Amino acid sequence: MWPYWLMFLVPLTIVNGRVNTSSQRIAWAVSVFVLALLVGFRFEVGGDWSNYLRHFDNILYLSFSEVLNRGDPAYYAINWLVADAGYSVIWVNLVCAILVAFGLSRFCRDQPLPWLALLVAVPYLIIVVSMGYSRQAAALGLVLAGLTALGRGDARKFVFWVILGALFHKSAVILLPIAALAATQRRLWTFAWVAVVSVVGAYVLVSEDADSLWLNYVTAEYAFASQGATIRVMMNAVPSVLLLLYRKRIFYDNVERKLWLWMSVFSLICIIGLSYSATATDRLALYFIPIQLFAFSRLPFISKDRGMFNLIIIGVVAYYALVMFVWLNFATHARYWLPYKIDFFA
Repeated sequence: MWPYWLMFLVPLTIVNGRVNTSSQRIAWAVSVFVLALLVGFRFEVGGDWSNYLRHFDNILYLSFSEVLNRGDPAYYAINWLVADAGYSVIWVNLVCAILVAFGLSRFCRDQPLPWLALLVAVPYLIIVVSMGYSRQAAALGLVLAGLTALGRGDARKFVFWVILGALFHKSAVILLPIAALAATQRRLWTFAWVAVVSVVGAYVLVSEDADSLWLNYVTAEYAFASQGATIRVMMNAVPSVLLLLYRKRIFYDNVERKLWLWMSVFSLICIIGLSYSATATDRLALYFIPIQLFAFSRLPFISKDRGMFNLIIIGVVAYYALVMFVWLNFATHARYWLPYKIDFFA
């Protein structure tokens, strides 16, 4: 399992505040590139590997127009193009990994401690999500780019990135209303056009599959059997509570404050959702993982004492090292990630 620990140590190569100097930018680019390669070129790694391989093998039996009419059209279109070119599913995974790396890099570099945000992302967002759920990982990468834009007050770019992400996994549309809730200027106008886009997006992307989604995620027998869902939801709840408690010290402006307080509220609502459907709540909670990156990369700044600042950083690093150790050694499905295998020539 040493490659996973290598991934965890990669962000430590750029420990020095923001990525401003040329040497830091190079170290950052190399680090993100290495993470993308390790995710993209994995071989037989992840709990859904066989499912994605089956989708890929069957895709050439469809015409390109049929592919575009399937759910998650962007993901399946990439599968079709890669298969038609004679390459393997690994190249589809690489595209998804690049999208994750793109959004993650943009998001982390917008934080005061980018390297710490990247390190926080490794155990779950990168290793578990990006290597386990290719479609939703690609969607999450684009959502991260959207959250970066929305944190700067640009609702249009946020909606663009989320809609693009929903083409990889339709569940991303659930985040569209946040653009309206987080608005600080022209709120009525923003609410109106975001509401229209949300309704149209949900209708186009979700309506045809609504019944099957409800069956699979809510009423099916395994809807309550998503192992580890409670732990993963609580991992989002902890930083959510911290943001609410330290909201006067962590946020830099009102736009940022409103966005992440709403993200905190929805993360906490997920706790209630577990009693209705652990599987559905678990999948939706993936989109709130960014709150961990945001909160823990800013938590050291609640103290003006340098010693306490460094102690908080050490605490965050130790906490996520423990999370990763426990998951790799004791998680029920960790066996699908072990041993890590890579194939650059598929």
